Amino acid sequence: MIDIHCHILPEVDDGPKSWEVAEEMCRLAVADGITHVVATPHANDRYHYDREYVAGLLEKLRQLVGEAPELSLGCDFHLSYDNLQAVLARTERYVIANTSYLLVELSNYSIPVQVADCFLKLGDRGITSVITHPERNAILQQTPQRVLDWIEQGCVIQVTASALTGSWGERAQGIAKWLLERDGVHVLASDAHDAKHRVPRLSQGRDAATEICGTDIAQALVEENPHAIVSGQPLPYFPKPVIKG
Repeated sequence: MIDIHCHILPEVDDGPKSWEVAEEMCRLAVADGITHVVATPHANDRYHYDREYVAGLLEKLRQLVGEAPELSLGCDFHLSYDNLQAVLARTERYVIANTSYLLVELSNYSIPVQVADCFLKLGDRGITSVITHPERNAILQQTPQRVLDWIEQGCVIQVTASALTGSWGERAQGIAKWLLERDGVHVLASDAHDAKHRVPRLSQGRDAATEICGTDIAQALVEENPHAIVSGQPLPYFPKPVIKG
């Protein structure tokens, strides 16, 4: 399995507080069957994202943990006006590895109607937006249909694996299931931050997804699709979302 959204680097955001915890997170990931982790520090008003600096941290983590898991670099990109201008100017500083995929986090407090235009602007620069954890967004919990509309635009949807098992509450679990039932999920990721409470684990979410949409689709969400993302390839599983009540 491949985890494309994981706060596994210390010293940069609200992720692990020490290198020891970061190493433990890597061990937990490998034990769960995760072979590749994308380190995704926050890029927002609170946490400045310096690509060169975090690349150095990633290399240090590689030296500490060895060959497993494989590690790549991306960021948890908060969509704001300033960030949008920054990524449009230098896309390579924010995308996953050297691909065209960008993790995009939306605000819990305000999602303007014009957000679709932002996705179009990113698309014009060749960037595919991977919208992170919409099932946990308070606004999108009220209007999940918007997520399906963004898929029609070409956006990829990443749901938190632990949301499917109820760790984020019944509401988030219900929206995650709602999206899955409508072919509105393309990737499961851990969004892990530590080694105790928000751990790098995908297997339980994959198993929960299997109960909802079957083995083949569940495997696509944790293997084939994330592999395509870190490889910079089109997603093999990208169905047209199902519109139903």
